[in-house]
Amino acid sequence: MRGFIRTFIIFLFSVVICNSQVQEIFRDIRRLFNIGDGVIDDAEDISAEYDFIVIGAGSGGSVVANRLTENPKWTVLLLEAGRDESFITDIPLLAAFQSTTGYNWGYKSEKLKTACLGLIDGRCNIARGKALGGTSVTNFLLYTRGSRLDFDMWSRMGNEGWSYDEVLPYFIKSENCTSCGEIDKPFHGTDGYLNIEHPGYESPTVKLFLKTGLDLGYKNNDPNGKIGLGFSRVQATMKNGARCSAAKAFLKPIRYRRNLHILTQSRVTKLLINPQTKQTYGVEFLRNRKKYSIRVKKEVILSAGSVNSPQILMLSGVGPRDVLGKAKIKIIQDLKVGYNLQDHMAMSTLTFLVNESVTVSDRQMQNPVHIYNYLVRGKGPYTIPGGAEALAFIKTKYSTSSDDYPDIELVLGAGALTGDTFGSFRGLLGIPDSLYQRVYEPLSNRSAFGIATVLLRPKSKGRVLIKDSNPLHWPIIRPNYFEEEEDIATMVEGIKTAISIAASKHFQKYNTTLNTIPFPGCENIVFGTDEYWACAIRHVATTLGHQVGTCKMGPVTDPEAVVDPQLRVYGIKGLRVVDGSIMPNIVAGHTNAVIFMIGEKASDLIKVTWGSS
Repeated sequence: MRGFIRTFIIFLFSVVICNSQVQEIFRDIRRLFNIGDGVIDDAEDISAEYDFIVIGAGSGGSVVANRLTENPKWTVLLLEAGRDESFITDIPLLAAFQSTTGYNWGYKSEKLKTACLGLIDGRCNIARGKALGGTSVTNFLLYTRGSRLDFDMWSRMGNEGWSYDEVLPYFIKSENCTSCGEIDKPFHGTDGYLNIEHPGYESPTVKLFLKTGLDLGYKNNDPNGKIGLGFSRVQATMKNGARCSAAKAFLKPIRYRRNLHILTQSRVTKLLINPQTKQTYGVEFLRNRKKYSIRVKKEVILSAGSVNSPQILMLSGVGPRDVLGKAKIKIIQDLKVGYNLQDHMAMSTLTFLVNESVTVSDRQMQNPVHIYNYLVRGKGPYTIPGGAEALAFIKTKYSTSSDDYPDIELVLGAGALTGDTFGSFRGLLGIPDSLYQRVYEPLSNRSAFGIATVLLRPKSKGRVLIKDSNPLHWPIIRPNYFEEEEDIATMVEGIKTAISIAASKHFQKYNTTLNTIPFPGCENIVFGTDEYWACAIRHVATTLGHQVGTCKMGPVTDPEAVVDPQLRVYGIKGLRVVDGSIMPNIVAGHTNAVIFMIGEKASDLIKVTWGSS
């Protein structure tokens, strides 16, 4: 039995490496034995025209495709550049592995003078999901919605219908939280498609983390409930210990609807827009090296994400005049497409050493008991979402907002980079081997956990552009992380709080100590000073993959707005954007939950427009 399990885990890792033949074999096995939630097959007979075409099967597009096909009279074509999920994407603990596979677009930023200085090639990894389910297939599964004040601010900016009280019903509608504990029940749903639950395992450090939060004056709370500030166990998009992606939640239960056609590995290259009437009449896409043009009767819904949605708009003649002119693309509508890029940066490299085996590492996860518990019972460490076990939403001295509006999130990790034997986590972050060998490898035989510091409300903003008119060329990503000094100062305060938590009386049970090997590039600064941490942030802080804002929602009076509060693209008929790119400001939480909400609300907006509310 032990030999079989070891062989099986090796097989899993071979899938992770993205061997396409192994993937197809396993896909056939899943279909034969009906493993998981079913397999989505590509539509065989594609029509020349549909009522709606949805571009991108991420968290926004999957919801829209589901809700629009509730009307049997409407036909919907859903186009996705990636492929269906595999068994390996279902395992929450292996979330970081997905960044090394074809499920990640693999984007990198331009070199910055303010951030990612110590990462590979001095560039930031911009992980974006490329799959049925989009980034919900590759993310760390954490489900937090942000603060009430985030959405009330959207409303005050002129986005009618987007206040917290108005969007809360859509959060609740999408959710099935029947397995959740320790929640404010009035703020959660039990009838939705999206399953939310807690991991099927908890390391001893979680209780210590929660107790320390109480000592600091915070409550142990539900971050998606009445009060946002506080310490809590994670809520995750999981079902029975396995990832519940957007595709699993919203597409696989309805995959047999006759009015829904799905095509994977179909890369949209252009929106078809009449330059005189500015009416959207279809899309062009590539599939198996063949070019297709499909017409649309009612609307195209662009849900390709905060990098690809602006790219597709600009390739289609909708975007800034200077960028389109340089790319020699005929301008149909001059809009601030690609501006307003916002993201959450995190310091995920702090390592806290303990004197007992109470943490999680790659070596430990080869234990057959853990593999058995996951495969048979849906329990054990493999159910920890990307290793994240608990959260704290806190305020630093730089916060000038309401008492219940955090500016820093702390994420307790079950392990640390010292245990990253297989290299998946450092691969996701872009940590070079030389840094790993110097800072972490000397401690690889020690048990350790991490506390990541996340900047929730960055002042720095970036931009997405196109290089030229070739749709297969990567877009240019200039995130401008830490361009504003206040972002650095706030992060430093967050790091100091994380260190103080690990140094608290509760964690001394395990003689917890911080790894004090300095990061390359910061060796000449006194370790532990504000100046040292500022240097460390600029060298090794990394994105959480929460890029938003590049097709900003705003009223007609907002010169930076790309879409109106109905999510319709200004100046273009029959075209909406439904994904994280429409957020005018990033929320103080994880963005995936918000994009599900945007999909739900957009679906109702579309139904009202076309008489099926």
